[in-house]
Amino acid sequence: MIARLGGGVGMLGLANVMKGSDERAAQRPHRPRAQRVIQLFMNGGPFQADLFDPKPDLQKYAGQRPAEVNLRTERATAGLLPSPVQWLKAGQSGVPISDMLPKFAACMDDVCVIRSLHSDNPNHGPALLMMNNGTITPSVPSMGAWISYGLGTENENLPAYVVLCPGRPVRFSVLWNSAFLPSEHQGVYVNHSNLDVKKLIPFLSNGSMDFPSQQRQLGLMRQFNQLHLNERGGDAVLESRIRSMETAFRMQTEASEAFNLEREPESIREKYGKGHFANGCLLARRLVERGTRFVQVYYGDGQPWDTHQNHDKHAKDLCRDIDQPMTALLTDLKQRGLLDDTLVIWGGEFGRTPTSENGSGRDHNHYGFTTWLAGGGVKGGVTYGETDDFGFRAVKDRVHVNDFHATILHLMGMDHEQLTYRYAGRDFRLTNVGGHVLRRILA
Repeated sequence: MIARLGGGVGMLGLANVMKGSDERAAQRPHRPRAQRVIQLFMNGGPFQADLFDPKPDLQKYAGQRPAEVNLRTERATAGLLPSPVQWLKAGQSGVPISDMLPKFAACMDDVCVIRSLHSDNPNHGPALLMMNNGTITPSVPSMGAWISYGLGTENENLPAYVVLCPGRPVRFSVLWNSAFLPSEHQGVYVNHSNLDVKKLIPFLSNGSMDFPSQQRQLGLMRQFNQLHLNERGGDAVLESRIRSMETAFRMQTEASEAFNLEREPESIREKYGKGHFANGCLLARRLVERGTRFVQVYYGDGQPWDTHQNHDKHAKDLCRDIDQPMTALLTDLKQRGLLDDTLVIWGGEFGRTPTSENGSGRDHNHYGFTTWLAGGGVKGGVTYGETDDFGFRAVKDRVHVNDFHATILHLMGMDHEQLTYRYAGRDFRLTNVGGHVLRRILA
């Protein structure tokens, strides 16, 4: 059992909750397959039948509206809209992939495609919360925060949980919050639009005080804080704040190196590409390589995959932008011996409709959509689950988002029913009151 907490401190006591990552790992109820996670988040929602879920009946019944597609959607949709892609059988496994991801086809023997994911709400806000926080309620911790809380970090000089997202997505911050968990487990947001390390992480260096002076200052502050803490019989919030400050201090040296892509050989930079998503993928590899437990790479600060108009053109451009970096990330992790215990996740908050909106667009679809996982103890070169003949609704081996999260925690060596935190009189967990581990996809 990892920890069953009560009142913010818990039955194991504060000392046990705040143990180092090695001690926490020893408490895991089963052997972990993965030690760290990289999540590639396609905010806005890609269309599953463009990429990993071939549906030839879309062409056969183009423009028609069979009974199977009379499902309620956010906006009015018309008849079936074919996908213009051609399909390839990738690798030795022959898993289908569209020609919009020609480079990534080389990785499919390492990829498990889940075609039957479904969620609870077709609106971006609630769907983003469900995929990141396990429920549509905004006041609960994110998946990264739960994993940081359960396992800690492998490198005390870097945050356990880092979020890479270009721009200033203030409205997204709830997606990486720690809510009622100790604040040290909140995702550290990094805007990687500008690769200058000083701009990537504001206030990384102290221009008015040298390192030894800062150490002495921090030591004095630690003594004052400890006196304050002793007078109050222990304060989990203050403890978290102290640890956050100490991590920030240590980051001055380690983060300057970890976030500096100029330290990468030019051949590696070319392998990934130079766009913002490419840079995010490369930064993610550098961070997990140095002990960061959970890294999220958001494609953008809005909903770039939200293709309500001109879907085919936008999807083609978006796929061209992710194809090379995703391929480079998996091959790079594999060559470095990191893929076996690094779980890579791809997907959005939902999919898109096979029916047309505005003639050329596609509406939100939470009934059935695709995600994939690679490395970290999952089978490669396989598909799991099915949608109907048009790719609208999950119909076989349906996977709820809670099942998806339960499986991720299982791969990390945690039982989703045991990783709980008591708050406001209730034991909360990432999977809310649901979730089953998808054991058939485990290697």
